[in-house]
Amino acid sequence: MENRVEVRHLFKPLDGKLMELLESLTPADWNKQTVAKAWKVKDVVSHLLDGNIRALSIQRDKYFGDLAPANNNYHDLVDWLNKLNADWVNATKRISPDILLLLHKTTGRLASAYYESLNPNDTAIFSVGWAGEQESLNWMHLAREYTEKWHHQQQIREATGRDGIMTREFFYPFIDTFFKGLPHTFKNTGAPVNTLIKITITSGIGGNWYLKKIKDGWHLLKEADTESFAATVKIPPDIAWKLFSKSIRPDDVKTRVEITGNATLAGQVLNMVSVMA
Repeated sequence: MENRVEVRHLFKPLDGKLMELLESLTPADWNKQTVAKAWKVKDVVSHLLDGNIRALSIQRDKYFGDLAPANNNYHDLVDWLNKLNADWVNATKRISPDILLLLHKTTGRLASAYYESLNPNDTAIFSVGWAGEQESLNWMHLAREYTEKWHHQQQIREATGRDGIMTREFFYPFIDTFFKGLPHTFKNTGAPVNTLIKITITSGIGGNWYLKKIKDGWHLLKEADTESFAATVKIPPDIAWKLFSKSIRPDDVKTRVEITGNATLAGQVLNMVSVMA
């Protein structure tokens, strides 16, 4: 059975959390460094605004000002997106925090309403490339959009020392979506059929996921009918969101991650990247 991640109802409250956060920032906070190495807090706020504007312009209004590479090559697409993101952030350096806040108040509300209006069963305007999908349904597209909003807001919160969205309500849908990238991460990893890997995100806001080798690939599960695992991986939530968004890499977290069993299989879990990077 398909394990969908339902997030349409979360865009509005997550945006509300963002507005509370932005309104609380001091002048010094806006210039603090984030885990996104090239970006300070103000840059991440600008990037989130870009996400709202692009969602409304491209997805809602069907206005494509910049066209993606026609060859459909993953690495070319990532390079194009990185340039698009950098161009926007550089251009908005001249915009004050107060104006960014004003623009967020308008576009955040409109973007949330647009996301809520989508039929989750319809074909999405964009596929979710990091999950290996050539075509996606809207529920997966929306879940991907949610992860973008969640992890960039968390970057701001971590940089400024503010709690708020490391909760079961907001974090679990984020990490549940990110794990949709596991089968694709393992696409070239060989193992006997029925090999089972258990991945745990610790604490009450996390949970367990299982990756099973089947005849034609790997399958992500929420439950397992055995306790016999080829490998197990335990990751704290404060590490998981940064690791799988490529803000930190596996070598950075060796002392914070617990691994048992096959080190190669466990290591491949840590290599998952659930963003276009």
